[in-house]
Amino acid sequence: MATQIPPTPPVTGVAVPELSPAEVERWRAAGRGMPELLRRVGRLGPVAGVRLDGRPTVLVTGPEAVQHVLGRNPDRYVKRSHRGRILLGDGVLSASGEAWRAQRRLLQSQFTGAGMRRWEQRIAAAAQHTAARWAEHADAGRTVDLREEMHRFALDTIWRSLTGHPLEDRTVAELTALEAVVAVLPVLPSNAEDARSAVAGELARIDAVVHGAIEAARSAPPGPHGPGLLHVLLSAAQDRPEYTDRLIRDEFVTLMVAGHETTATTLTWLYLFLAEDPSARARALAAGPAGSEERRAALRALVSETLRLYPSAWLLPRHAAAEDLLTGFRIEAGSEVLVCPYLVHRDPELWPEPEVFDPRRFTAPGRRPADPGAYLPFGIGARACLGLQFALRETVALLELLLPAFEAVPVGPAPEPSFGMVVRPGGPVPAVLTRAG
Repeated sequence: MATQIPPTPPVTGVAVPELSPAEVERWRAAGRGMPELLRRVGRLGPVAGVRLDGRPTVLVTGPEAVQHVLGRNPDRYVKRSHRGRILLGDGVLSASGEAWRAQRRLLQSQFTGAGMRRWEQRIAAAAQHTAARWAEHADAGRTVDLREEMHRFALDTIWRSLTGHPLEDRTVAELTALEAVVAVLPVLPSNAEDARSAVAGELARIDAVVHGAIEAARSAPPGPHGPGLLHVLLSAAQDRPEYTDRLIRDEFVTLMVAGHETTATTLTWLYLFLAEDPSARARALAAGPAGSEERRAALRALVSETLRLYPSAWLLPRHAAAEDLLTGFRIEAGSEVLVCPYLVHRDPELWPEPEVFDPRRFTAPGRRPADPGAYLPFGIGARACLGLQFALRETVALLELLLPAFEAVPVGPAPEPSFGMVVRPGGPVPAVLTRAG
């Protein structure tokens, strides 16, 4: 629990009542329930205490406290068992300790500098494939589900990067199981065995796809753009015994989930924002000619503002391994600590008119907070998302092709957000595609 160092009074008597496990599950199942609960707690200040499931829990929403927890003291505020372990196993997102450090070192070089350049052709090919599909849809006057379209693009991109080959329709059909498991993770039974039983069929379909890809990578030549991330994992297994087929499977699934779910969701939200404010699209296209750095910067601003409102990592749980002082508050060892980028990004003291979609925050000087703890859509510090640059490159690559060429007009009201592993639209997003005039 968080208690203030005297003479400031302790953070006790929280207005939010202690919640039973059943009540917390109801909050989670309500889609918007948990963030509204956290918002109530967050009104107490940048560091606030509450008891959830009988456990002392600390909610962190102040930039300085965010930096302290994630940026400066990752070994004091540690990541424990990941709810997604049922799906991700011991992949880099859910691993901890020395195993996590070794896995991260192996993958980090693939997503920075020269490592990133090897994926650019695959990103471009996936974007071009999507643009061609949109041309067919627009010419036929079809209504499409934007959420499905963006999932298909992002999944194709990460599949090409993993295997070296384009995504086939039959693989897309099997991998609907991946999205199904991600969607229900927050409401699965807390007992791991019961949770696995609830999604056993979907996990079996996912495993069949992944093991097929692993065997193909071992026996067939690389794809048209050379070896993929899967080949990096298989090469590691030659001299690192910990890279068993099980761990390779876990890393493959982790990269698929992290490499497509957040990107697809961000692009879907962006198109919903652009439907409400067409002037944002016009400003981005007017920033410079096609292919110019000016236009790319404007497109990145669209993405950055979308990530402000719906960050890829909206809630970052940590465990206080030892007692600590956090911006003047004493944190008891054993406390659960929840860093909430969703609330940080909507704090009116940091972001004027925080509920308004305004990409100019990221292009005009002085429009965004200088404190790095005020903007963290992919987290910050040692456990920040490895795929940040990959995600930004693929979103901008797709927008460079789609935004000038097509208009997407949503049909009906936008769905409410649903808060699970990511903040996704809570239903289909039907839209009519037309060629831009």
